[in-house]
Amino acid sequence: MNKVVKNPQEALQGLQSDMTLMLGGFGLCGIPENSIAEMVKMGVTGLTCISNNAGVDDFGLGLLLQGKQIKKMISSYVGENDEFERQMLSGELEVDLIPQGSLAERCRAGGAGIPAFYTPAGYGTEVAEGKEVREFNGKPHILESALTADFAIVKAWKGDTEGNLIFKATARNFNPMMAMAGKITVAEVEELLPAGSLDPNEIHTPGIFVQRIFQGETFEKRIEQKTVRQK
Repeated sequence: MNKVVKNPQEALQGLQSDMTLMLGGFGLCGIPENSIAEMVKMGVTGLTCISNNAGVDDFGLGLLLQGKQIKKMISSYVGENDEFERQMLSGELEVDLIPQGSLAERCRAGGAGIPAFYTPAGYGTEVAEGKEVREFNGKPHILESALTADFAIVKAWKGDTEGNLIFKATARNFNPMMAMAGKITVAEVEELLPAGSLDPNEIHTPGIFVQRIFQGETFEKRIEQKTVRQK
């Protein structure tokens, strides 16, 4: 089945205000840059965004935060965005901070059809408030629920017309598990190839999880923090 769409405008058809979205990537690595830029143009608001991070002030999800398009962030790392901090401290933005491993597993569980799981991460902290606690092997664990989304929007290195995806290096953080957990999964790719071009042994996300795929026009691939040695 050919799942190719022409551009992000076509890929995001049906995305509306007040929806819950998953957005792949780790820091600024492997984020769906073209799709985020399109959502800024669409002007959708009231979004709940599930993402490892909140981008930086002028890039990534930071662009949606600038336009007050995000109502709630469900994240594990948000330390690089001054506007995020301002909105959170002023009460303009709801924030659910989750241990990074728990966030990854909650997305993976959502895609695997597992409604909840127990983890020791977060026990004894604010993360555990109001959650069920059970003891396993003498150690307390808290119950965490799975996460799903109306749209999962991911970015891959290579993809084919049937939606099979290969992620490169750090972009494999969060992108593959989020791709499984969306009612509609959109993949933007650097290289779009004919079906059968990818080695089946190298595919990270099978096309059965992807509904729409397109080749991105440009990828800035910014570096969040560049550190170089002195000459």
